[in-house]
Amino acid sequence: MPVLYRLVRATVGRALRLGWRPRVEGLEHIPAGGAVLAGNHLSVADELFLGAVVPRHIAFWAKAEYFRRRRLAGVLVRGLGAIPVERGGGRAVLTALDAGVPVLRDGGLVAVFPEGTRSPDGRAYRGRTGAVRLARLGGVPVVPFGVTGTDLVQPIDARLPRRVPGVRVAFRFGAPMDVAGGSIREATDAVMARVVALSGQEYVSEYAPMLRLGR
Repeated sequence: MPVLYRLVRATVGRALRLGWRPRVEGLEHIPAGGAVLAGNHLSVADELFLGAVVPRHIAFWAKAEYFRRRRLAGVLVRGLGAIPVERGGGRAVLTALDAGVPVLRDGGLVAVFPEGTRSPDGRAYRGRTGAVRLARLGGVPVVPFGVTGTDLVQPIDARLPRRVPGVRVAFRFGAPMDVAGGSIREATDAVMARVVALSGQEYVSEYAPMLRLGR
């Protein structure tokens, strides 16, 4: 675990755990080795809480331009062990997947939100195939998870998480899924079906509209 990641987890992560007391089920399903954590995406807070509740280093994606900066943003993404991703489609997407493979082969965890953007209405949308492709390239399983409550704790227009009476963030992790064989599309749909079962969301069989402020 990178030193800065450990420090952030001991400070920000601890504050999130104590302040919001997220409910967590199924951590035992995360293997000791490499795996792709694939879940639904409700809020920018998903990554914050995911890093707080999983007691291992998780490599998240960060815009490649941050890595080229010498200021705070550059220091943070490098120190946290993030994976650079170039904006745009085509080869940029493939390069981002390639960058995650060494992390997985070294026994690390990489988080992916298959929907590709935050849900605009709380429903779960059709998954894009990147999570399954990455798992196949790294030779690791996909661990599906469902998160609830983060869209209320930190809505799209909120800069920071907030305490909401009666709302509790919750994570449910499912058993690892072997996605090595068969159709990539079918494997992706199977992963999303498991994610939806864990999150309890209504499913929409089309891609989510890209939010202007989303990732």
